[in-house]
Amino acid sequence: MARIAVDLSVLRDSRNLRLLILGELFSAVGAQAVLVAIPYQIYVLTHSPALVGVLGIVELAPIVLSSLLGGAIADRVDDRRRLMLLAQAVIALAATALAVGAFTHAIPVVLVFVLAACIAGGSTLDNVSRSAVIPALAGERLRPALALNYGLYQVAAVVGPGLGGVIIAALGVGAAYTADAVGFVVMIGVTLALPKLPPALGAVEHPPIGRSIVEGLRFVRGEQALLGSFAIDLVAMTFGMPRALFAVLSLSVYHAGAGGTGLLYAAVSAGATVAALTTGWVEHARWLGRVVIGCVLAWGLAIAAAGLMHTIWLAAACLAVAGGADSISAVCRSIINQTVTPEALRGRMSATYTLVVTSGPRLGDLESGLAASIASTGFAVVSGGLACIAGVVAVVIGFPALARFDGRRPPASIQPPVATAGVALAGDDG
Repeated sequence: MARIAVDLSVLRDSRNLRLLILGELFSAVGAQAVLVAIPYQIYVLTHSPALVGVLGIVELAPIVLSSLLGGAIADRVDDRRRLMLLAQAVIALAATALAVGAFTHAIPVVLVFVLAACIAGGSTLDNVSRSAVIPALAGERLRPALALNYGLYQVAAVVGPGLGGVIIAALGVGAAYTADAVGFVVMIGVTLALPKLPPALGAVEHPPIGRSIVEGLRFVRGEQALLGSFAIDLVAMTFGMPRALFAVLSLSVYHAGAGGTGLLYAAVSAGATVAALTTGWVEHARWLGRVVIGCVLAWGLAIAAAGLMHTIWLAAACLAVAGGADSISAVCRSIINQTVTPEALRGRMSATYTLVVTSGPRLGDLESGLAASIASTGFAVVSGGLACIAGVVAVVIGFPALARFDGRRPPASIQPPVATAGVALAGDDG
């Protein structure tokens, strides 16, 4: 069991890492409830699967902007908490506005799209900033810290959608938005309790923002294993993530209402949670790229199978399997990404990583929404899973360095994370 279960001692050993991860867990519950509330509200207002899919494209522009600018700023700002606080305040204010509009029944669909875009941009900036500080807080315990961080996030992803579905059914979508606003107010308090979080020492002079962004993108392009890990995740999420159709499936195919919508969201995260919290073996795994490839193939197969199911419980079971495969893939990809990246580039690499993992599902929203409008909801899910499998084959051929990545031989140019002033590393309980 010690080899299977994720190592929890990394939380005990570092007060600051514990604060960061547990604060994220609390705020993520409300954020996951909003992932159910926004597409549900749009579908109820418009009865259009295509408009639910358009939501992903509306969110994509602020995601791109927040990722690229946020990563460059995170590598030069003297305290990364400032970015986190700005992002968390934007999310809390947007969620509050959505709640007020829902409770007063006076919010137009256009405003829902605008506020959803604000939440997407704020969440992206918050994710970039937090991802950049985890390696310094974890020190040599990076693998278990990443696995635990992802696992606890998935716990919130299980509780959040299910809770969101129940809250929406009982109290309306306004209550779900309120939960998100409260969660990020708490997260603001947690961020203020952290010490100053500067980037790596030695970076006194910085190039202009534009050149800094280009440097980060050039680094990603030059690391083929890193680029392959990004490409395979983009393929999986663009073609194989039918989350935009969960509300449509629940309401029009399974006739399960808001509770069924929450169940489908939670099923993916339930499988992901079990998998992430039993990834102790990943700490000793060698061929992480091959694990990623196998898991994404399993993801595509499970998604295609879910589209063929005639009951919501069988569909949820398939989605749970898919979530487990995606969870293992995500943990391994995070390890690959952080292993090959120098400390001075972590913010910009994290920006590209966040851009990929957040934009992929949005592109998937559009793809699945349009496919469902042209053909049927079931066809959209099945065809997306099969397209994911074909995409994996293309990535393996195009990026052979991913399959060759050796986790026991990190690049010689990568040094251990530098202890920055004011940051308590693993083992310092503050």
